[in-house]
Amino acid sequence: MLKDVARWSLALLLTAAGVMHFVRTRGFRLVVPDWATRFTRLDKDAIVVASGAVEVGLGAALIALPRERRRFGLATAAFFVAVFPGNVHQWRTGRSAPGLDTDRRRFVRLFLQPVLVAWAVWSTSERKPTARRRPRRGRM
Repeated sequence: MLKDVARWSLALLLTAAGVMHFVRTRGFRLVVPDWATRFTRLDKDAIVVASGAVEVGLGAALIALPRERRRFGLATAAFFVAVFPGNVHQWRTGRSAPGLDTDRRRFVRLFLQPVLVAWAVWSTSERKPTARRRPRRGRM
């Protein structure tokens, strides 16, 4: 039950963050490192839109495909690892983004990333089977 709530919460967070990538593209493109455009051969706007689409897709998959929750949990964790260099770049350059407009917030955000990775892995991990109790038979 707790893992389901955590998985749904993560899915909602991912979806909301993904939608914000479409709504506030300009704010997010400021934190895309220049090397990312060379590496992906995409411009910054395309990277922001693509990462937003991935977030929305992962959020939807965590809910809509419960039998694949483990696979999408690991994909979500990998996504969080993949975007971490952008978070470091944002902190080092002091660039503001929606909700990350101070050096302190940008620094604290770096420590949130491992929490998000752990959240994705834990909330989608297999549940341990519980031992079923046999009903007690009355003694005669």
